Parts: sequence; structure tokens; C-alpha cells
Amino acid sequence: MARIGVFVCHCGENISSTVDCAKVAEIASNYPGVVYSIDYKYMCSDPGQNLIKEAIQKHKLTGVVVAACSPRMHEPTFRKATAEAGLNPYLCEMANLREHCSWVHYREDTTTEKAAELVRVLVEKVKHNEELYPIKVPITKTALVIGGGIGGIQAALDIANSGHKVIMVEKNPSIGGKMAQLSETFPTLDCSQCILTPRMVEVAQHPNITLYTYAEIESVDGFIGNFKVTIRQKAKSVDHKACTGCGLCIEKCPIKKIPDEFNAGLGNRAAIYVPFPQAVPNKPVIDRNNCTYFLKGKCGLCKKVCPADAIHYEQEDELIKVDVGAIVAATGFDIKHSDFFPEYGYGKYPDVIDGLQFERLASASGPTLGVLKRPSDGKEPESIVFIACAGSRDPAKGIPYCSKICCMYTAKHAMLFKHKNHHGKATVFYMDIRAGGKMYDEFVRRAIEEDDVNYIRGRVSRIYEKNGKLIVCGVDTLLNSRPVEIEADMVVLATAAIANSDSEELAQKLHISYDPYHFFSEAHPKLRPVETNTAGIMLAGACQAPKDIPDTVSQASGTAAKVVALFSQDELTREPLIAYVNNNTCVGCFLCQSVCPYLAIEKEEIRRRDGTLVKTVAKINPGLCQGCGTCVALCRSKSIDIHGYTNRQIYAEVSALFNRREYAGV
Repeated sequence: MARIGVFVCHCGENISSTVDCAKVAEIASNYPGVVYSIDYKYMCSDPGQNLIKEAIQKHKLTGVVVAACSPRMHEPTFRKATAEAGLNPYLCEMANLREHCSWVHYREDTTTEKAAELVRVLVEKVKHNEELYPIKVPITKTALVIGGGIGGIQAALDIANSGHKVIMVEKNPSIGGKMAQLSETFPTLDCSQCILTPRMVEVAQHPNITLYTYAEIESVDGFIGNFKVTIRQKAKSVDHKACTGCGLCIEKCPIKKIPDEFNAGLGNRAAIYVPFPQAVPNKPVIDRNNCTYFLKGKCGLCKKVCPADAIHYEQEDELIKVDVGAIVAATGFDIKHSDFFPEYGYGKYPDVIDGLQFERLASASGPTLGVLKRPSDGKEPESIVFIACAGSRDPAKGIPYCSKICCMYTAKHAMLFKHKNHHGKATVFYMDIRAGGKMYDEFVRRAIEEDDVNYIRGRVSRIYEKNGKLIVCGVDTLLNSRPVEIEADMVVLATAAIANSDSEELAQKLHISYDPYHFFSEAHPKLRPVETNTAGIMLAGACQAPKDIPDTVSQASGTAAKVVALFSQDELTREPLIAYVNNNTCVGCFLCQSVCPYLAIEKEEIRRRDGTLVKTVAKINPGLCQGCGTCVALCRSKSIDIHGYTNRQIYAEVSALFNRREYAGV
């Protein structure tokens, strides 16, 4: 016979401000099967948990219902207390009185009645609960890091320095990401390459890190602790083991007019190239889309002059299969370019550039060797207008969010211009200044007060060209929206940070969710900010949302800590609240397999002792199943159920509502 204990929490005033908690406890004491009922101000506190433990032992409880806040927050707390008292933790249920009752109703009798009904529903459910035990899953102690920017580098080094193997995959010929393209970093104005390059070299030389550049993820199967990943190593047409990196092939290549992606299209590169001088690995790859040999079958000059015989035109893509226990997605972000903006000329004005192009012009390794020059005529600009929030916070352009980094790098750009041209005129059009970070606001104030940058609060409506100058038309909202026109030699747009173009495709390969803007979604913005809803796959950096370098590095280290914590044990303990199949009634239609979002359903053959096949049925992989219940809803023969949420339990809850009886006080 059931012996249920009910424990009603006041949650400070979160619940008790609208619900009469003592009354709920009194009503619950009259429910069939309830032998003990009490209310307490903070049930999650040590004294509150001790109340539960003592009641379990004293009243020999067979089930516990805690009426409190969200199970998402404190269910593990109460299940742990239940287990410490000797009761199976899965015989404890939570009724959510806070979100489902007190926060959505006024203080009145019906609110208390509803709270009592919520408790009654869970009392009926817990009568049908069964003892469940955690699932043990073996762990492959190797991590896969996707993306070789500063986030991926930090995560990989932290994991590798903890003694675990790391596989890093970068789609470009070199690691470094967006940070490698920067001139200097805010708020310290440190040289970006000076900070980053030693980390890049450390990754390449670390004994625990295997680096695959010019490679992409082909497929991901498996589950937490046991992922099976296929990596596509794209053909570089160069044997990097034989190549000495002498650069003779690049020097002799006759095709040198290809827009340089690293320099944001402001310079040119050869068909065989190293992306930038500090690249890791510092060995070339051949761009087959532009190489004369691959287009016409002619040339072959690089192969003729290579002293190491490292050029191999016949090289093909290679599929590499690896087993890993955890995956870190650190794929970074992209930006909108000037051709996205009709009001700024749709990219037809060469001197209207984006922030990344300005970084390359200001960089000592850039196309102008650090001298700021106009792309149109190579002259040094005397007046530059910087436009913040170009595309960001603009629902009309489909980007309603703040890109977070623009305010700071716009101030940095204005300062860099003033440092290179002391007599130049720098003007910034902005909507708001969002400088939230250590020394960030002081950095912006320094640009205004020390470097004499003119900040105008207002939007720019139009840019047009007149007599070799760019005319920037805007308003100053601090001066009654007075129209403003400024002649500029160059305009720099702080364009919106957006997700990579292939982020949706990668998310589908990883089986993780993403938001409407194709940034990867975290499991919980506060409690699980670096994890995804797919166990074992973590996030780091701007693939989740726009982030600056300090935030990216911090998150990457947090992600690495999660991976190391996972690898600290030989087996992973998982919640047993997963689906299971009744083999006797399963008809093997496999409709469940076609709808499972986690690919957790496999085929299992049922055979007689003599090996004769009886039938093929569905089988749940306990390592992959997340207990979402989609298969349960679709199963035609009703052969699938979920531990902890069986049909019997759900029917008991529903019946408790429909078969309402009058208990004392209701």
C-alpha cells in the first residue's frame, strides 16, 4: 500500500504570497495514500531537506511529493535527499506551484485550490512510480574541437593540458580564425598576432593535439562518450610532410590575381598560397578552383620548381573516422559586408568598407603594410566616418539583435586612425554606446576625450559620392534630430555579426538546435550556458552569439572544464528517464526510427535458439535517447513507453483531475 509524504515549500514569498501553503499541506493530508504532509518556508535548504529525510525514515514512506518551484531547478536536490534517506530517488516527484500557480495567479481561494490539485495529480502519479537506476555509459576520453579560432584554440589547449587527447578540425588552411585578421585588440590595443601566434604554435606542437586544417566534418553519429565522427580532409595537392615551406612555388605561380580572403578582398594571392605569414601550418595549399592545371590541364610550374617534390596534383579528399567522447563547436561567426546596404551604395563605392577590411588596412601584415589608404586611389584619408550598428538592431534588415562588439571596435578603429593620422578627422555615428566590460567604457571615453573623436548620436540615411568625396547624410538626435552632412574620404561600417553560412548544415550534422539567426542554441542560458541539448556537445565562442575575445576565451575555458569533468570518470552516469520497447507487441514498422530527433532507435533481430529469425523490432539506444517522447506518440502498436512517464502514470494524473472528489477544505 502506498505511503506518500507531501512537502509544501513557501519558496520565501514566491509561492506563499499567493498560495496558502499551510492550507495546501492540510488538504493534501486527506488524499488517499498520503500519511504525512507538512509545509516549510525553504524546503530546499538543509533544514528542509532534513525534514524530508526524517519523514521518509520515520513514516516508512514509499513515495515523496515536493510542492515547490520548477523541477528543472531543484528536482536533483530533492532526489538526492530522498536517496540519502534510503528511498529510490525516482520515487520522488515535484509539483511546480511557483511557475504553474503562484506566479500566474492572484492571491485568492481558487489559487490555493489549484495548488492543491497540482499536488493531488503528482500524488496519484508517484503511486505508480517504479524504482529506476542510472544508466552507465563508457567514455572515449578524446575530445573533438571544431574550429581553430581563439575559442577553439583555448578549449583545445585547456583539454590537452589536462592530459586528454584532442582532435582539432579547421576548415581553412590555417588556424587563427577572425582574431588572426585583427590589427590590435580592445581595450589594451595589444597586437593581435603577438597574443595569438604563440597559442597557434602551441596547438601545432602539443603532443596531445592532432590538427586537421583544410578539413570539414562529414558526419557525426553516436552519443555522449561514444561519438563516431567522419572528417573530410580536403585535398591540399601538397604533401605537408615533405613540404619545407620554402615558398618557391608561391613565388613562381603565374596566377596571382585571386582576391585574398584573409585580407578581406583588398589584396590578391596566388593559386597556391599560405593564407598569411604567421599561418599554422605555414605550408601552402592549391586552390583548385583557380589553378590553371586543374582548370585546363596545363602549367604545372609549381611542381617543376618544388625542390622537395611535395606537389601532388593527384591527391584526393580523404575520409578519416575518429572516435571521440565529447565535441566542442567553436566555429565562430561572419559579418555582413557593404554590398548588403542599399542606403550605403550596395558596395559600389570602393571607399565604403566594413570593419574587417579596415582591420586589414591597419595591420602591419595587411595589403598596405599598416598604412591607411583608400581602396579607390591609394591615397591616405584625412577624414573617416565610422557608422556603428550597420545592420544590427535593425528588424527591417532581419537582424534585430545587438552585435555586441561593434561599439568597442568602432572606438578602436577611430583611435587607430587618429594614431596614424594625428591631423585626421574621425566621426562616429552611433545609436547607443554599449561598452559593458572591464575598462570598456574608459576606452570609449579615451577615444572621445584624448583622441578627439567626434561622436554623433543618430542614424545615417544615405551615402553618395560627389567630387571624389563621400557625402554622409544623417541626423543628430541630441540636437533635435538636426540634419547632418559630412564629407569623408572613407566610410567604415561596423556591420552586423552573423552566423556562418554553413552553421545550419553543421548543426544538423551535430543534431543540435539553433536559433532563428542560425547561431547555435545553448541548453539553458543561465544554468547550462556552454552545453547544448545534445549531451556531450558543447559550445565555445561566437558560434553561439556575438562575443568579444575575453568572453570567447572565458567560455572556451568553461567548456574545456565541462569536457575534463566528463573525462574524469571511466563511465558516464545518465538519467534513466528514457524510452523502452515492448518486444512482444512491437510490429517492426519503424515509424519511430524515422521521427527520432536523436537517432536513438536501432533495429534488433529476435531469433530462436536455433538461430531462426522471428522478427525484427525497434531497440532504444540508452546512450542516445533523451526521453523526448516523440516515438511514444507515433507508435501505432503502443509498444513504446518512457520510464518515469509511462502511460499508466499519465493516465493516473489525468484521472485525478477528472475523477475529482471533495476533500476537506476544497
